[in-house]
Amino acid sequence: MPDGLRRKLTTYGDQGFSLFLRKAFIKAMGYSDDALDRPIVGIANTYSDYNPCHGNVPQLIEAAKRGVMLSGALPMVFPTISIHESFASPTSMYLRNLMAMETEEMIRAQPMDSVVLIGGCDKTLPAQIMAAASSDIPAVFLPTGPMATGHHKGERLGACTDCRRFWGRYRAGEIDEAEINEVNNRLVSSVGTCTVMGTASTMANLTEVLGLCLPRGGSAPATEAERTRLAEETGRLAGRLAAEGGPTVRELLTPAALKNAMVALQAMGGSTNAVVHLAAICGRLGIKLDTDLLDEVGKRVPLLVDLQPSGQHYMQQFHQAGGVPALLKEVRSELDTSAATIHGQTIGEVIDAVVDEPGQTIIRTMAAPLKPIGTLAVLKGNLAPRGAIIKQSAASKTLMQHRGRAVVFENTEDLANRLDSDDLDVSPADILVLRNAGPKGAPGMPEAGYMPIPRKLARQGVKDMVRISDARMSGTAFGTVVLHIAPESADGGPLAIVRNGDFIVLDVPARRIHLDIPADEFDRRMAALPAPQPAPPRGYAQLYHSHVTQADQGADFDFMQDQDS
Repeated sequence: MPDGLRRKLTTYGDQGFSLFLRKAFIKAMGYSDDALDRPIVGIANTYSDYNPCHGNVPQLIEAAKRGVMLSGALPMVFPTISIHESFASPTSMYLRNLMAMETEEMIRAQPMDSVVLIGGCDKTLPAQIMAAASSDIPAVFLPTGPMATGHHKGERLGACTDCRRFWGRYRAGEIDEAEINEVNNRLVSSVGTCTVMGTASTMANLTEVLGLCLPRGGSAPATEAERTRLAEETGRLAGRLAAEGGPTVRELLTPAALKNAMVALQAMGGSTNAVVHLAAICGRLGIKLDTDLLDEVGKRVPLLVDLQPSGQHYMQQFHQAGGVPALLKEVRSELDTSAATIHGQTIGEVIDAVVDEPGQTIIRTMAAPLKPIGTLAVLKGNLAPRGAIIKQSAASKTLMQHRGRAVVFENTEDLANRLDSDDLDVSPADILVLRNAGPKGAPGMPEAGYMPIPRKLARQGVKDMVRISDARMSGTAFGTVVLHIAPESADGGPLAIVRNGDFIVLDVPARRIHLDIPADEFDRRMAALPAPQPAPPRGYAQLYHSHVTQADQGADFDFMQDQDS
């Protein structure tokens, strides 16, 4: 295929004229023939006034452009969708697939020999990896980096585990409105992504583990000069890849690389959302995420990273402790160190270059872990025939084996209307059940699985109880929360047959989630389920409802998954 400006010419039936017209128009931007004869590096601009996680993107673009030009290539910036978790309705997950499609098509449609994909907030990096896995040119990723921490009454604050912790205290009446407003002013003290091991940090770190960005690129803070230097080096690398023509993301995302990602995910206290995103990425490669392997890895690899919500600290401390390379050094025995990276080193060579940080306690060793269990456990049973996920590292030990009475909420609206009623029939030993909150039922599989403790229980001092749903929860959240039940209730899953007062058994050590009713009653209820709701009548909503897959398949569109591999 031709390269540079000659790549993917617009179809007019005359290729010479297509190039002539393209050059005529782009020269209106002031480009010389010398510039236009060079390899082209696209740079995706995901800046938006609605996206403070991407507030440093303009600065990163300028640095990346500088790096591209230092390599002798030509940078071309182009816009894509930008998604922020708390500014997307009904949920950012609803738009992830749209962003992935749009990004892929812009990479395919426009002349570029490689691309720099800048992303940060939760669903952005996954969408971009999905897009790049389906594209045919080299892609280098540039996470925006975590924000700085704030300060309140002698303690550091960071979005967004502390958001939930303080909001819980406010709901329980432990702090007043004046204090919660003061906390609100201090939680997010700079641009950048959440500074705990939430979904944004997890996916940035996994991007590094998968070899798709430069070493330490997953954790360098958004506001520090190192992040800008990484941007320049990313541009320089993209320029080299544009000239050399590879490798592509598809070539790098081998089974070995994906296994390495599972090891890191279990060791770092990563987000449950990563499981859905990895499943979607696997679907783009024509394979299915092996959740049995993920669970097996979690039985061998304990939690090593002391970051909220599974620990106490923040991303800046993780970075100072050595970041992803230092973590990989501790789990080296579980890794395939021959896995390749976009920057040319193997994972083993990245580990060999690690300089130990004396006295750091953020990244523990396998022999002396933060917790003896891996981050995530995969549950199965009659309530989740295709699986469910629990973040066991952030759950209560006393609830890991529990039998409780179901308190059922039909959907997120029902949850909002009844949860805080003094008339709600609920006790601390009960199990809160939310259904119709999956990919189709919500729609978009919102982060509603982290159901608040009912207000009357919160005021009694209850801090945790078992919660079960087909929804997701934020990677910044904590508690004994079972998520991603598949298939979802709106698609005929067994969660739809649970009734108030039924007993549910949660047994995390046995990896079991079970509706404790007689088998014949279970079958009778399943047979009586009504037909699923029809798709909405028009637009993206219809497309989404008609083609979104279940959580275990990544909640991607069925027609975007690779059927040929």
